[in-house]
Amino acid sequence: MTETTRSTRLSALLVPLFLLLYGVFRLIDGREGDRGPGLAWNIGHTFFFAAFLLLGALVVELRTLVPVRTARRAAAAGAAMVAGVFGAGCFLWVILGDLFPRFDDAAPLPEPLEIAGPLAFQLGILTLLTMLVASRPARLPVWSPVLVFAAFVVIAVNLDLLPLAAVLLMAGLAPLVRTRAGGLPASASAS
Repeated sequence: MTETTRSTRLSALLVPLFLLLYGVFRLIDGREGDRGPGLAWNIGHTFFFAAFLLLGALVVELRTLVPVRTARRAAAAGAAMVAGVFGAGCFLWVILGDLFPRFDDAAPLPEPLEIAGPLAFQLGILTLLTMLVASRPARLPVWSPVLVFAAFVVIAVNLDLLPLAAVLLMAGLAPLVRTRAGGLPASASAS
């Protein structure tokens, strides 16, 4: 069995925390009805950037946790990882443009990638989480990818709900933080 690494546990813990902090600073920044460059904006976007750096790393870590018994499953896991990392990279590009307008002026992310990137990221990470649920024995409980998906839906509904989405994401990734003997998340046996 593949053991959950310290970096996986740390990423699964820090990503929701950083997104929560981004959401809080976003709310602080928008309290006057306008969002834009300033202290709260910059601090929030720095947390957002750190969260997506860790999400890219987490996608790679999740790929290593997926047991691959067939070439088809290995290809699917690899494609999910590539999609997730690509999507995280698109997020990082946009966040850099938000933090540094000159970067955005010099190298804006093409509009099709502004749509494809987030979708690729979500599809990639959800596929890997689902593959971990479908593993025999299951390495994650079935509710884990469901809560991560719910977090994405909440964000799509309204960005002001980012703190709620961060809590859902924290709950969805919690099994990756808690481990037991044998390397399986502690709650995987509950599914």
